[in-house]
Amino acid sequence: MAVAGAAWYNGAALNSRIDVRLRPLRIGTRGSAMALHQATLVRDRLVAAHAGLAAPGMVEIVPIRTTGDRVQNRLLAEIGGKGLFTKEIEQALLERRIDLAVHSLKDMETILPPGLDIACVLPRDDPRDALVSRGGATLAALPHGARIGTASLRRRAQLLRCRADLTVAAIRGNVDTRLDKLARGEVDALVLALCGLERLGRSAAVSEVLSAEAMLPAVGQGALAIEARADDADLRQCLLPLHNAASAACVTAERAMLAALDGSCRTPIAGLAELDGDRLSLRAMLLSADGRAERREDGTGFAADAAAIGREVGERLRRGAGPEFGLA
Repeated sequence: MAVAGAAWYNGAALNSRIDVRLRPLRIGTRGSAMALHQATLVRDRLVAAHAGLAAPGMVEIVPIRTTGDRVQNRLLAEIGGKGLFTKEIEQALLERRIDLAVHSLKDMETILPPGLDIACVLPRDDPRDALVSRGGATLAALPHGARIGTASLRRRAQLLRCRADLTVAAIRGNVDTRLDKLARGEVDALVLALCGLERLGRSAAVSEVLSAEAMLPAVGQGALAIEARADDADLRQCLLPLHNAASAACVTAERAMLAALDGSCRTPIAGLAELDGDRLSLRAMLLSADGRAERREDGTGFAADAAAIGREVGERLRRGAGPEFGLA
Protein backbone atom coordinates (compact mmCIF):
# COMPACT_ATOMS: atom_id res chain seq x y z
CA MET A 1 0.00 0.00 0.00
CA ALA A 2 1.12 3.54 -0.68
CA VAL A 3 -0.02 4.88 2.65
CA ALA A 4 2.29 3.36 5.22
CA GLY A 5 1.64 3.32 8.92
CA ALA A 6 3.79 3.38 12.01
CA ALA A 7 6.26 0.83 10.63
CA TRP A 8 7.94 3.60 8.64
CA TYR A 9 8.60 5.64 11.76
CA ASN A 10 11.27 3.39 13.16
CA GLY A 11 14.48 5.27 13.75
CA ALA A 12 15.88 2.42 15.87
CA ALA A 13 16.01 0.18 12.83
CA LEU A 14 18.40 2.59 11.12
CA ASN A 15 20.91 2.40 13.96
CA SER A 16 21.01 -1.38 14.25
CA ARG A 17 23.81 -3.32 12.58
CA ILE A 18 22.54 -5.52 9.76
CA ASP A 19 24.04 -7.96 7.31
CA VAL A 20 23.07 -7.08 3.75
CA ARG A 21 23.21 -9.47 0.83
CA LEU A 22 24.33 -7.35 -2.10
CA ARG A 23 23.44 -7.98 -5.73
CA PRO A 24 23.53 -5.89 -8.92
CA LEU A 25 20.78 -3.28 -8.84
CA ARG A 26 18.90 -1.59 -11.67
CA ILE A 27 17.39 1.79 -10.77
CA GLY A 28 14.39 2.85 -12.86
CA THR A 29 13.73 6.53 -13.42
CA ARG A 30 12.27 9.02 -15.82
CA GLY A 31 14.75 10.43 -18.29
CA SER A 32 14.54 14.14 -17.48
CA ALA A 33 17.55 16.00 -16.10
CA MET A 34 15.78 16.28 -12.75
CA ALA A 35 14.90 12.59 -12.58
CA LEU A 36 18.40 11.49 -13.60
CA HIS A 37 19.89 13.78 -10.96
CA GLN A 38 17.64 12.17 -8.34
CA ALA A 39 18.47 8.63 -9.46
CA THR A 40 22.18 9.46 -9.41
CA LEU A 41 21.82 10.78 -5.87
CA VAL A 42 20.26 7.47 -4.80
CA ARG A 43 22.97 5.49 -6.58
CA ASP A 44 25.71 7.49 -4.90
CA ARG A 45 24.16 7.07 -1.46
CA LEU A 46 23.79 3.34 -1.99
CA VAL A 47 27.45 3.07 -2.95
CA ALA A 48 28.46 5.18 0.05
CA ALA A 49 26.47 2.91 2.35
CA HIS A 50 27.62 -0.38 0.79
CA ALA A 51 31.18 -0.46 -0.53
CA GLY A 52 30.45 -3.65 -2.45
CA LEU A 53 28.15 -1.71 -4.77
CA ALA A 54 31.04 0.45 -6.00
CA ALA A 55 32.29 -2.30 -8.32
CA PRO A 56 31.61 -1.70 -12.04
CA GLY A 57 28.19 -2.89 -13.14
CA MET A 58 26.76 -3.25 -9.63
CA VAL A 59 24.37 -0.27 -9.90
CA GLU A 60 22.82 0.69 -13.23
CA ILE A 61 20.46 3.61 -13.91
CA VAL A 62 17.71 2.68 -16.39
CA PRO A 63 15.84 5.65 -17.92
CA ILE A 64 12.22 4.89 -18.80
CA ARG A 65 10.02 7.24 -20.83
CA THR A 66 6.56 7.61 -19.34
CA THR A 67 3.27 8.73 -20.84
CA GLY A 68 3.52 11.95 -18.83
CA ASP A 69 6.86 12.66 -20.52
CA ARG A 70 5.55 11.94 -24.01
CA VAL A 71 2.38 14.04 -23.82
CA GLN A 72 3.42 17.63 -23.09
CA ASN A 73 0.63 19.60 -24.79
CA ARG A 74 -2.20 18.70 -22.40
CA LEU A 75 -2.79 19.08 -18.67
CA LEU A 76 -2.35 15.97 -16.53
CA ALA A 77 -5.99 16.20 -15.39
CA GLU A 78 -7.04 15.79 -19.03
CA ILE A 79 -4.97 12.69 -19.78
CA GLY A 80 -5.26 10.58 -16.66
CA GLY A 81 -3.51 12.23 -13.73
CA LYS A 82 -0.10 12.23 -12.11
CA GLY A 83 0.18 8.42 -12.25
CA LEU A 84 1.17 8.88 -15.89
CA PHE A 85 4.66 9.73 -14.63
CA THR A 86 4.99 6.36 -12.88
CA LYS A 87 2.92 3.78 -14.79
CA GLU A 88 5.61 2.50 -17.15
CA ILE A 89 8.23 2.50 -14.40
CA GLU A 90 5.97 0.49 -12.11
CA GLN A 91 5.30 -1.98 -14.90
CA ALA A 92 9.06 -2.45 -15.29
CA LEU A 93 9.28 -3.16 -11.55
CA LEU A 94 6.52 -5.75 -11.71
CA GLU A 95 8.16 -7.40 -14.74
CA ARG A 96 11.51 -7.43 -12.88
CA ARG A 97 13.26 -5.37 -15.54
CA ILE A 98 14.36 -3.03 -12.74
CA ASP A 99 14.85 -3.58 -9.02
CA LEU A 100 13.87 -0.20 -7.60
CA ALA A 101 12.40 3.07 -8.84
CA VAL A 102 13.18 6.63 -7.75
CA HIS A 103 10.26 9.04 -7.79
CA SER A 104 9.43 12.53 -6.68
CA LEU A 105 6.90 11.50 -4.06
CA LYS A 106 4.39 14.12 -5.13
CA ASP A 107 4.12 12.33 -8.51
CA MET A 108 3.01 9.05 -6.94
CA GLU A 109 -0.59 7.88 -6.64
CA THR A 110 -1.87 7.30 -3.12
CA ILE A 111 -2.74 3.68 -3.95
CA LEU A 112 0.05 1.73 -5.63
CA PRO A 113 -0.27 -1.36 -7.84
CA PRO A 114 -0.57 -4.66 -5.93
CA GLY A 115 2.86 -6.05 -5.18
CA LEU A 116 4.60 -2.66 -4.96
CA ASP A 117 5.13 -0.27 -2.10
CA ILE A 118 7.31 2.58 -0.89
CA ALA A 119 10.42 0.97 0.58
CA CYS A 120 12.39 4.09 1.50
CA VAL A 121 12.00 7.86 1.89
CA LEU A 122 15.12 10.01 1.71
CA PRO A 123 15.63 13.11 3.89
CA ARG A 124 13.18 15.68 2.62
CA ASP A 125 14.38 18.82 0.88
CA ASP A 126 12.65 22.19 1.29
CA PRO A 127 8.98 21.56 0.39
CA ARG A 128 8.09 25.18 -0.37
CA ASP A 129 7.24 26.71 -3.74
CA ALA A 130 9.23 29.51 -5.34
CA LEU A 131 8.30 32.40 -7.59
CA VAL A 132 10.59 33.08 -10.55
CA SER A 133 9.76 36.34 -12.27
CA ARG A 134 11.25 38.53 -14.97
CA GLY A 135 13.04 41.34 -13.24
CA GLY A 136 12.91 39.65 -9.84
CA ALA A 137 9.52 41.01 -8.73
CA THR A 138 7.86 39.33 -5.74
CA LEU A 139 4.30 38.03 -5.87
CA ALA A 140 2.96 41.18 -4.22
CA ALA A 141 4.94 43.42 -6.57
CA LEU A 142 3.85 41.80 -9.85
CA PRO A 143 1.83 44.24 -11.98
CA HIS A 144 -1.95 44.04 -12.15
CA GLY A 145 -3.01 41.25 -14.52
CA ALA A 146 0.42 39.65 -14.63
CA ARG A 147 0.56 36.29 -16.37
CA ILE A 148 1.90 33.44 -14.20
CA GLY A 149 2.72 30.03 -15.62
CA THR A 150 1.91 26.80 -13.79
CA ALA A 151 0.23 23.50 -14.66
CA SER A 152 -0.74 22.88 -11.02
CA LEU A 153 -4.38 23.40 -10.03
CA ARG A 154 -3.21 23.72 -6.41
CA ARG A 155 -0.88 26.59 -7.26
CA ARG A 156 -3.44 28.20 -9.56
CA ALA A 157 -6.16 28.19 -6.89
CA GLN A 158 -3.87 29.62 -4.21
CA LEU A 159 -2.52 32.29 -6.55
CA LEU A 160 -6.03 33.43 -7.44
CA ARG A 161 -7.08 33.37 -3.82
CA CYS A 162 -4.17 35.66 -3.01
CA ARG A 163 -4.54 37.89 -6.08
CA ALA A 164 -7.67 37.51 -8.17
CA ASP A 165 -6.30 39.94 -10.77
CA LEU A 166 -3.62 37.52 -11.94
CA THR A 167 -3.87 35.54 -15.17
CA VAL A 168 -2.74 31.96 -14.60
CA ALA A 169 -1.53 30.22 -17.74
CA ALA A 170 -1.25 26.45 -18.03
CA ILE A 171 2.37 25.61 -18.76
CA ARG A 172 4.07 22.22 -18.76
CA GLY A 173 7.56 20.94 -19.48
CA ASN A 174 10.75 20.48 -17.52
CA VAL A 175 12.34 23.26 -15.49
CA ASP A 176 14.59 24.50 -18.29
CA THR A 177 11.69 24.53 -20.77
CA ARG A 178 9.61 26.64 -18.39
CA LEU A 179 12.47 29.03 -17.69
CA ASP A 180 12.98 29.43 -21.45
CA LYS A 181 9.30 30.36 -21.85
CA LEU A 182 9.71 32.94 -19.11
CA ALA A 183 12.80 34.39 -20.80
CA ARG A 184 10.90 34.64 -24.12
CA GLY A 185 8.16 36.66 -22.41
CA GLU A 186 5.40 34.05 -22.76
CA VAL A 187 4.69 34.59 -19.06
CA ASP A 188 5.68 37.20 -16.49
CA ALA A 189 6.48 34.69 -13.76
CA LEU A 190 6.54 31.01 -12.88
CA VAL A 191 5.78 29.09 -9.71
CA LEU A 192 8.04 26.05 -9.30
CA ALA A 193 9.09 23.71 -6.52
CA LEU A 194 12.06 25.25 -4.74
CA CYS A 195 13.72 21.86 -4.29
CA GLY A 196 13.72 21.23 -8.04
CA LEU A 197 15.48 24.50 -8.75
CA GLU A 198 18.02 23.74 -6.03
CA ARG A 199 18.68 20.22 -7.30
CA LEU A 200 19.41 21.56 -10.78
CA GLY A 201 21.58 24.41 -9.52
CA ARG A 202 19.04 27.04 -10.62
CA SER A 203 18.20 28.57 -7.24
CA ALA A 204 19.73 31.90 -8.30
CA ALA A 205 16.68 32.38 -10.51
CA VAL A 206 14.33 32.50 -7.50
CA SER A 207 12.64 35.88 -6.96
CA GLU A 208 10.77 34.86 -3.82
CA VAL A 209 10.45 31.74 -1.71
CA LEU A 210 6.75 31.44 -0.95
CA SER A 211 5.99 30.64 2.67
CA ALA A 212 3.73 27.72 3.51
CA GLU A 213 1.24 30.30 4.79
CA ALA A 214 1.12 31.98 1.38
CA MET A 215 1.32 28.78 -0.72
CA LEU A 216 0.76 25.49 1.08
CA PRO A 217 2.84 22.84 -0.73
CA ALA A 218 1.69 19.73 -2.54
CA VAL A 219 1.51 16.48 -0.64
CA GLY A 220 4.98 14.91 -0.67
CA GLN A 221 6.69 17.90 -2.27
CA GLY A 222 10.43 17.92 -1.62
CA ALA A 223 10.59 14.20 -0.80
CA LEU A 224 12.18 11.43 -2.86
CA ALA A 225 10.74 7.94 -2.54
CA ILE A 226 12.13 4.59 -3.58
CA GLU A 227 9.48 2.16 -4.79
CA ALA A 228 10.17 -1.57 -4.80
CA ARG A 229 8.49 -4.96 -4.95
CA ALA A 230 6.85 -5.72 -1.64
CA ASP A 231 8.50 -9.14 -1.41
CA ASP A 232 12.08 -7.93 -1.97
CA ALA A 233 13.38 -8.23 1.61
CA ASP A 234 17.06 -8.09 0.61
CA LEU A 235 16.57 -4.74 -1.14
CA ARG A 236 14.76 -3.33 1.89
CA GLN A 237 17.75 -4.18 4.06
CA CYS A 238 20.03 -2.53 1.52
CA LEU A 239 17.94 0.66 1.59
CA LEU A 240 17.80 1.05 5.37
CA PRO A 241 20.82 3.42 5.60
CA LEU A 242 19.12 5.78 3.12
CA HIS A 243 15.78 5.88 4.91
CA ASN A 244 14.80 8.94 6.94
CA ALA A 245 12.17 8.13 9.53
CA ALA A 246 11.20 11.75 10.19
CA SER A 247 10.54 12.50 6.51
CA ALA A 248 8.67 9.22 6.15
CA ALA A 249 6.38 10.07 9.05
CA CYS A 250 5.55 13.46 7.55
CA VAL A 251 4.73 12.17 4.08
CA THR A 252 2.77 9.27 5.58
CA ALA A 253 0.45 11.77 7.27
CA GLU A 254 0.13 13.86 4.12
CA ARG A 255 -0.63 10.88 1.88
CA ALA A 256 -3.14 9.45 4.36
CA MET A 257 -4.95 12.79 4.28
CA LEU A 258 -4.97 12.75 0.48
CA ALA A 259 -6.22 9.16 0.41
CA ALA A 260 -9.07 9.98 2.81
CA LEU A 261 -10.12 12.79 0.50
CA ASP A 262 -9.80 10.46 -2.49
CA GLY A 263 -8.04 13.42 -4.04
CA SER A 264 -6.70 13.56 -7.58
CA CYS A 265 -4.92 16.12 -9.74
CA ARG A 266 -8.39 17.41 -10.70
CA THR A 267 -8.93 18.79 -7.18
CA PRO A 268 -6.68 21.48 -5.63
CA ILE A 269 -5.38 19.90 -2.40
CA ALA A 270 -2.39 20.98 -0.33
CA GLY A 271 -0.83 19.55 2.78
CA LEU A 272 2.30 19.81 4.89
CA ALA A 273 3.31 17.81 7.95
CA GLU A 274 6.18 18.84 10.23
CA LEU A 275 7.89 17.23 13.21
CA ASP A 276 8.90 18.70 16.54
CA GLY A 277 10.60 15.89 18.43
CA ASP A 278 8.18 12.97 18.34
CA ARG A 279 5.14 15.22 17.79
CA LEU A 280 3.73 15.65 14.30
CA SER A 281 1.54 18.51 13.09
CA LEU A 282 -0.34 18.47 9.80
CA ARG A 283 -1.85 21.40 7.93
CA ALA A 284 -4.19 20.62 5.04
CA MET A 285 -6.24 22.66 2.62
CA LEU A 286 -8.92 21.94 0.03
CA LEU A 287 -9.73 24.62 -2.56
CA SER A 288 -12.19 25.21 -5.34
CA ALA A 289 -10.60 25.36 -8.78
CA ASP A 290 -11.17 29.13 -9.05
CA GLY A 291 -9.69 29.79 -5.61
CA ARG A 292 -12.86 31.44 -4.33
CA ALA A 293 -13.55 28.81 -1.68
CA GLU A 294 -11.27 26.97 0.69
CA ARG A 295 -11.41 24.64 3.67
CA ARG A 296 -8.56 24.20 6.13
CA GLU A 297 -8.00 21.56 8.80
CA ASP A 298 -5.08 20.57 10.96
CA GLY A 299 -4.15 17.75 13.28
CA THR A 300 -1.44 16.88 15.77
CA GLY A 301 -0.24 13.76 17.54
CA PHE A 302 2.64 11.38 17.91
CA ALA A 303 4.70 10.71 14.79
CA ALA A 304 4.10 6.97 15.23
CA ASP A 305 0.40 7.70 14.55
CA ALA A 306 1.11 9.62 11.33
CA ALA A 307 -1.30 7.65 9.15
CA ALA A 308 -4.14 8.00 11.64
CA ILE A 309 -3.55 11.75 11.99
CA GLY A 310 -3.64 12.23 8.22
CA ARG A 311 -6.69 10.05 7.79
CA GLU A 312 -8.63 11.96 10.45
CA VAL A 313 -7.73 15.35 8.95
CA GLY A 314 -8.74 14.17 5.48
CA GLU A 315 -12.05 12.83 6.74
CA ARG A 316 -12.84 16.14 8.45
CA LEU A 317 -12.02 18.04 5.26
CA ARG A 318 -14.23 15.76 3.21
CA ARG A 319 -17.20 15.91 5.59
CA GLY A 320 -17.39 19.69 5.31
CA ALA A 321 -16.76 19.97 1.57
CA GLY A 322 -19.54 21.26 -0.66
CA PRO A 323 -19.99 20.61 -4.39
CA GLU A 324 -17.77 23.57 -5.29
CA PHE A 325 -14.73 21.49 -4.30
CA GLY A 326 -15.36 18.84 -6.94
CA LEU A 327 -15.00 15.75 -4.77
CA ALA A 328 -16.94 12.70 -5.91
